Amino acid sequence: MVFALSVSGCVPGQYAEVPAVTGVSSAEIVGTWRCIDGTAVTMRKDGTAVVKLLDGQEFDFDDQWRMSGTGTWELTDRDIGWGDGQHVSLSVTRRTSSAWREVKGAEEGAVGSTDLREPTPDAYTWTLELERGDKGLALYFFFSDPDNRNTYYLEKERSTAESSGPSSSAVPAQGMVRWK
Repeated sequence: MVFALSVSGCVPGQYAEVPAVTGVSSAEIVGTWRCIDGTAVTMRKDGTAVVKLLDGQEFDFDDQWRMSGTGTWELTDRDIGWGDGQHVSLSVTRRTSSAWREVKGAEEGAVGSTDLREPTPDAYTWTLELERGDKGLALYFFFSDPDNRNTYYLEKERSTAESSGPSSSAVPAQGMVRWK
């Protein structure tokens, strides 16, 4: 008896475990986190947050909107993300502005066309996964099809005391978006 498995559509690492990070304190989350193209998320000690140009999570990323606004954040160990361990729940409860991510090759009537875009929501909640690496703690979420594990990383802005860089008051981290 011969069994054939269809491998079309399978992505290496598609169902890989998401690392569980624990032992993170709220103090480690407080600060400004950055990604590409002007994204900045500031999480304050009092649980409030300011978001600038943050893309949508998972399939909402494909709608191409970028949101700015104010809201709240919470470090939690509730089972809300893709992995076990702790997560950050980030909610924009008051959108202050929105923008559209530029899509190269968008033609009139194509998916990237302004006529077919979904509007930016008035409020939105992200579930951020945590990762500890050589550069310290990073926050991330999956974008587009989450099974593909495309990751949108936010890296914390480091103060001068934490880095050996220039003598400015803060050294911005360089977040990244990684397609697998």
